[in-house]
Amino acid sequence: MRNKIEGVLTAIVTPFTDDGDLHLPGLKRQLQRQLAAGNGIFCGGTNGEFFVLTEEEKVAVTRTCVEEVAGRAPVVAHIGEISTRATIRLGKQVEALGVDAVSVITPWFVPLTQAELISHYTAIADALSVPVFLYNIPARTGNTIEPQTARVLASHPNIIGIKDSAGSYESLSGFLKAAEGIDGFDVLNGPDSLIHQGFVEGCSACISGLANVAPEAINAIWTRFHAGDIDGSRQAQEGVTELRTSLYKVAFSPAAVKKALQVMGEEVGESRYAVAFDAQQTEQIRQIVTKSLQ
Repeated sequence: MRNKIEGVLTAIVTPFTDDGDLHLPGLKRQLQRQLAAGNGIFCGGTNGEFFVLTEEEKVAVTRTCVEEVAGRAPVVAHIGEISTRATIRLGKQVEALGVDAVSVITPWFVPLTQAELISHYTAIADALSVPVFLYNIPARTGNTIEPQTARVLASHPNIIGIKDSAGSYESLSGFLKAAEGIDGFDVLNGPDSLIHQGFVEGCSACISGLANVAPEAINAIWTRFHAGDIDGSRQAQEGVTELRTSLYKVAFSPAAVKKALQVMGEEVGESRYAVAFDAQQTEQIRQIVTKSLQ
């Protein structure tokens, strides 16, 4: 029997040096911050900038996470690539490192039918021994996993749930409804604005990008909910939602999250993709972070 993955998993950033190289000591520092707050780890995802990492770097990031966490919290690694073959190749390397589960984004650039998505995920789940989460983020991939497709894939013994980052309550509730009555198939919430609502309606965990910036505040939504303090959980969510709204008005994740960490004094480096902040934007983020951490 696998351990159920519950609570908060931080979509951990991937730190880089000033030269843009992988900075594993910086990653270890970020992992310790999250462990101290009681959060698990989701590595190599959107906030981890998987789209600008080499396969070797993805393996190095995952290895560092597993070794640094050392069984104290769950570690889920994202392994999604544009092809089924490449996803399986990376997945076999990652599962050997001892992660608790992997997450697989839909392929991007080329539109796929639901039948093709079923074939893609089935082949991956067949090839790997580590449990697999589906990962739905259509705004970034152009491909949507429909709730009925998730229900079909839930019958696979090695597919244990779905991470929904579509960004809407309608999408999240659709997957929660599709998962009803299916033992061993969990829904993980992606948008930071829906963490509390997700827990109320049955999500087992959230994957939070903002937990990089405010690990304790995000964790409070879960711990209060888990303790039966529903109103306290809702209040914690309100503070997080205010931070999210303000920060993402300046720039969207993951760049905004990394810049926020920088102004907090964390050595995470710049994002690798083509994004830039001017002095005014940096000052805006500084003010937002200062207010949120008071």
